[in-house]
Amino acid sequence: MLAHARDSFPLLRPAARCTGWRLPMIPEAPELNALLLRVAENRDRAAFALLFSHFAPRVKAYLLRLGASPALAEDLAQEALLNLWRKAHLFDPAKASAATWLFTIARNLRIDAIRREKRPEWEPEDLLPESPAAADTVLAMAAEELRLRAALKHLPPDQIQVIELSFFADKPHSQIAGELGIPLGTVKSRLRLAMARLKRVLGEAE
Repeated sequence: MLAHARDSFPLLRPAARCTGWRLPMIPEAPELNALLLRVAENRDRAAFALLFSHFAPRVKAYLLRLGASPALAEDLAQEALLNLWRKAHLFDPAKASAATWLFTIARNLRIDAIRREKRPEWEPEDLLPESPAAADTVLAMAAEELRLRAALKHLPPDQIQVIELSFFADKPHSQIAGELGIPLGTVKSRLRLAMARLKRVLGEAE
């Protein structure tokens, strides 16, 4: 369904299909917030298309990590993005970033799906933070997001490529190698170097 939506809007086709060093940098939180505010205030379809292109693979990957099947993750990701369009007027950048706001919507959709499945061996509460202080959790998520974005700026472009494709777009290493036209070993090497540098930068920030 996500692929069908991308075909409906040319702008929705992911930039990750580019090769070489032309893959754009991950948008900053203020840029994403501004796009979401354009949707909220003007029902801006071009802004929504850009948000869809950026978030669709990331939300699906997040839902997969929460245990959803690939088909369910696709459906819930589409529903989360549709909720972004419908409920954009509820977004408040003073309380959370666009990413935090959208991923909270996706998490709640996953919880609802678990309830519908009536799986007693996995309670929906398992996905909720232990602390009832939801505002503190949102702030912590936003802070981690900002720290990661700041750390990524210290990486060279070729390492940013593989980090975004692997962790944000959730693509296997073999597919990344094919899209970038580089050997599989090079993909793994760049990932190792990138992760080592990120750990060092984040450690220094601590």
